[in-house]
Amino acid sequence: MKFRGRIPVILLLTMVMLATCSCRNSEPAKIGTTAPDFTVSDGQKTVQLSQLRGKPVLLNFWATWCAPCVQEVPSLVQLQSQMGSKVTVFAVSMDQDEAAYRAFTLKRMAGLLTVRDPDHKSSAMYGTFAYPESFLIDKDGKIQRKFVGPVEWTSPEMIDYFNKL
Repeated sequence: MKFRGRIPVILLLTMVMLATCSCRNSEPAKIGTTAPDFTVSDGQKTVQLSQLRGKPVLLNFWATWCAPCVQEVPSLVQLQSQMGSKVTVFAVSMDQDEAAYRAFTLKRMAGLLTVRDPDHKSSAMYGTFAYPESFLIDKDGKIQRKFVGPVEWTSPEMIDYFNKL
């Protein structure tokens, strides 16, 4: 009966796995598929992803408490400034703390389209659980690339990629 001591451990691990697995109504977003549409309203603005079609969208899931996200923000702001109306940077915050979100975006995210989704409904549709996570969506609404972690969005390679879209 060597397994007797291991049964609670196996049972506990199984319960943890089931608790952390997210049961969603849809599959996580995949490259080459139509980007899952969502609408987020945070009391100050409402944004529907599909209304941004017609030009490339950089969909970025982030939070103020996420150090790599904060590190990436200047690059996102600079990308939007540099690309102008050719690209829409759409930053969706996962922040629970509305005051922290408002203060951060006011101070550091001028010129970006950003909205807060404290219930994480939009990121769940994309299978996102690590921040920052970004999806490059083409003008027709198809996901072209996925990035996990901070990116230098204004690198020559990224600017070239955006220009080719």
